[in-house]
Amino acid sequence: MIYPILTAGVFVLDSAVKHFADKRLAEHAKHPRFFGLLTLEKYYNQGAAFGFLSGHPAALRGLQTVLFASVGTAYALLLRLPGKPLAKTGMALLTGGGASNFLDRCIRGYVVDYFHLNIGPKRFRRIIYNISDICIFLGAVLTVFGADE
Repeated sequence: MIYPILTAGVFVLDSAVKHFADKRLAEHAKHPRFFGLLTLEKYYNQGAAFGFLSGHPAALRGLQTVLFASVGTAYALLLRLPGKPLAKTGMALLTGGGASNFLDRCIRGYVVDYFHLNIGPKRFRRIIYNISDICIFLGAVLTVFGADE
């Protein structure tokens, strides 16, 4: 099956890039890449998206545990169904990205983010992401669009 391989690939890729960013980048130092469209910048994210629950690490870890267990269970059940390649791809991305961020939060107490995009609305240019964040967002979109296939 290709979907568990995709899940593992997202997890391994993001974990490796997080390790690189953590060891090689100084926190908050900006490193523009790709003609300035992307900037590498290490940031230790104590909260969820947009700083949600950053002052409540135990609550955030508990919420993330419940969400990750729910997504993992839904993914396992979805893999047993025939067809639905778009939804399965979405859940593979969502689960791989979620696993990487979840492990970060459990081991380090924060998630390592390491790039931001210098395109689009100004408010989005300030957000620092990691590959898992992108996979979680894209996976959620694909899962919703693939639910009725």
